[in-house]
Amino acid sequence: MADSSRAIVIGHRGASGERPEHTLESYQRAIEQGADYIEPDLVMTRDGVLVARHENEIGGTTDVSQHREFADRHRTQVIDGETMTGWFTEDFTLAEIKTLRARERLPALRPANCAFDGRFSVPTFEEIMQLAQSANRARAGGSRIGVYPETKHPAHFQKLGLAQEQPVLDTLERHGYAGRGSPVFIQSFDPNNLRQLRAMTPLPLVQLLEHEIGDVARIAQYANCIGIAKVLATPASVAAAHEQGLGVHAWTFRAENEFLPDDLKIGTSPAAHGDLRGEIARYLALGIDGFFTDFPAIGVAVRDARA
Repeated sequence: MADSSRAIVIGHRGASGERPEHTLESYQRAIEQGADYIEPDLVMTRDGVLVARHENEIGGTTDVSQHREFADRHRTQVIDGETMTGWFTEDFTLAEIKTLRARERLPALRPANCAFDGRFSVPTFEEIMQLAQSANRARAGGSRIGVYPETKHPAHFQKLGLAQEQPVLDTLERHGYAGRGSPVFIQSFDPNNLRQLRAMTPLPLVQLLEHEIGDVARIAQYANCIGIAKVLATPASVAAAHEQGLGVHAWTFRAENEFLPDDLKIGTSPAAHGDLRGEIARYLALGIDGFFTDFPAIGVAVRDARA
């Protein structure tokens, strides 16, 4: 069984429980709270720049709907088999994206975060790496903040002539994060994307899984870890992955009752905070090697308490 006291804490979209997700301010908050890694989801602009958004549809995470000059960009398209309607990063240049401001994606559950609506811009991956480097310079002992990027909809962007793989690796290399031993994991739901990356980089790759574990022996041929929805984390699945040499990173740990099992809820409001510490401790006891959380300070405290 893995040593849970050494499990890595991944700031999910930064410290997104306390700041609007995928903003420099959210990542900075995660770094301040002791996260081992910050996690940007990456999509492409029309002019081929990587920016951090959970989806390429940005109607729910920016104020784009308030920009009359972009009203005609609203459209419907099919992405990876799913019909989506809204505004999409591939229809905007970086200069246009930079006129937008981030907003809280879960306002009903995180009303305190809404106080930051309109204050923060959409960061590029380059800016995120610059933030990481700034944090590294302020650290003692030579340890570096880890970066855990996800390629979002890579097949979709490749069809548009906006392939993500090389730009991701080039950005990491510019900042000294491309060599063996660098604190980086690159994650994707798309196995073809990961196989392509396997031929391009020695960096650890993570196969994301949401509905089933599948054939871990096959995954181990091209990936170093599985990143799994926490419902998939069982003693058997963790053991099976470890037997194949795969690390196991579970997602996503959130404090609101909405996301907690019934026995860990406190009160009846979906937005109220329950016993996130208890939930994280349960999963660490399974032997997972890392976990994604919107509240890195809590995650670090629980992990360190097991040391």
